[in-house]
Amino acid sequence: MKLYSGSLSMFGAKAQIALHEKGVAFELEMVPFEMGHLYEPKHPEVERINPKRQVPVLVHGELEIFDSTQIFEYLEDVAPSPPLWPPGAAARARARLIEHKSDEIYFPHIIRLMGLQDRLDEPAAISARDSAARFYHEIERELVDREYLAQSFSFADIAFYMAQFFGERMGVPLIESTPLLLAWRDRVSHRRAVRAVLLPMVDFLAQNGRPVPSPISRALAT
Repeated sequence: MKLYSGSLSMFGAKAQIALHEKGVAFELEMVPFEMGHLYEPKHPEVERINPKRQVPVLVHGELEIFDSTQIFEYLEDVAPSPPLWPPGAAARARARLIEHKSDEIYFPHIIRLMGLQDRLDEPAAISARDSAARFYHEIERELVDREYLAQSFSFADIAFYMAQFFGERMGVPLIESTPLLLAWRDRVSHRRAVRAVLLPMVDFLAQNGRPVPSPISRALAT
């Protein structure tokens, strides 16, 4: 397998963590990325395979797929052990819903904040931060009787962990009123697969003078 990802790609990091958790051997190609130009010019293979011209892109023999969720599903089929969806149709559906909400309900608020970092007191930024914080309380309820979002560690944990990492960077930190979520983040931060992906990302941010969320930095340092 070959994965195309990026130094600050939240979705690429999701795929990287999943591959490490599965123990699948893969070649990683980080496409060129600079703070000023971002991913321009686009990597030719990424542009050829993905009409959206974005990482992650996974190549496995003749198969070429994109989108982190599609990559999750493919990995579960070709490398079923260890499983990263829970057993049972209802449990899997709930886990898939959390993964979907992380990408499509929570993360759009963080994307809005990326363009408002110098105007966090404006109504649009306040609304985005409030909406993201409400999502934290929704996720907190998922952890009342379990250590991970779908009982055992799953793709749902990978998705929300990475989305919240960017949320922390953009000004929506976890809060004391979600103690279960704070403990969950610490547990996930200590997973070997997560550290393998997050430590290079944290180093990249530091080298480019970008702030690194201190709670996550402390967890990764221990």
